[in-house]
Amino acid sequence: MTILIDEARWWFDDRKWCHLVSDESYAELHDFAGGVGIPRRAFQGDHYDVPEEYRSELIAAGAEVVESRELVRRLRAAGLRLTPAQRRSRD
Repeated sequence: MTILIDEARWWFDDRKWCHLVSDESYAELHDFAGGVGIPRRAFQGDHYDVPEEYRSELIAAGAEVVESRELVRRLRAAGLRLTPAQRRSRD
């Protein structure tokens, strides 16, 4: 089981955001996110968007810090990465 989190570097709505993923399964990701109180509406098809202010709590709960490129590489290697079109079609 590995839950990964990258640096908070994406600005939206005056906040910085990071990504939370699993390199094992979506079920693992949903279980972790639910266990720390992240709402399902934050799920974006293959990752959760998480505001910067929650990042340290997620790391304390066991998320492994990786750079964004590593996060995407591992998501792809696990076969869990969706294209933007695939993510939009899941909405």
